[in-house]
Amino acid sequence: MYSKTLLPIAALAVTAVSAACSRQANDRGETSARTETAQPADRAAEQQRHRQDEIARLDSRVADIDRKYSEKAAKVQSGRRTATTGLQQEVKEDVTNLKQAVQNLRTTTPENWWDRQEQTMKRTTDDIDADVRRLAGKVEPIRPQGTSGTTAEGVSTAPFESRRDRLVAELRARADAMDHALDNVKTKGARKTEVSDTKARVKKLRDDVDRLASASADDWWDVSKDRVTEYVDRVQASVDRLDDNKS
Repeated sequence: MYSKTLLPIAALAVTAVSAACSRQANDRGETSARTETAQPADRAAEQQRHRQDEIARLDSRVADIDRKYSEKAAKVQSGRRTATTGLQQEVKEDVTNLKQAVQNLRTTTPENWWDRQEQTMKRTTDDIDADVRRLAGKVEPIRPQGTSGTTAEGVSTAPFESRRDRLVAELRARADAMDHALDNVKTKGARKTEVSDTKARVKKLRDDVDRLASASADDWWDVSKDRVTEYVDRVQASVDRLDDNKS
């Protein structure tokens, strides 16, 4: 009778253990599924926090540049230092545009970054070209290397790469033409400072184009952030040059 009683008890125990193991396995499976779902979200949140931190650092730098610009501009207005009207206007415009550039970076996404990049670089090139023409008299056009007319030969047929390669070829040729024009300008004093500042703007454009030449669509944040960061660097140098010349 004792053994007959044990058999059902043992069977019940095995069933209970089996059910418990099954529940544990299910729990582990659900936990794993939740973890796998959470990981991409966690990575996205971390990347967003990183981007916000980088923007905050740029905000701080822009505030410092704005303060320094006010100090330098006051020296020029007082007559203690001299700067050409063209340089004063350009630096003032850059300081204003710098704030907007950082603000735009806040709303840059994988979907809108290329249109913004292309528009900004073309607009910047046009602005520099206008100043080069004012200083040098003219800018002789240079045909883009490896191109026929305005369409690059041998560029990638992939949609993003094709647009990228054409823009790179076009802007490199324009930067070459502007450099050549500025090399022929002979100046001294405050005007020389303005020419030096314009050359720095052409160099910044060339650096942006060189970086873009090897960029992929996945590099959207790094390309956008680096462009704004280097713009901050360049404007800071322009502000420092603003009062280079004593009256």
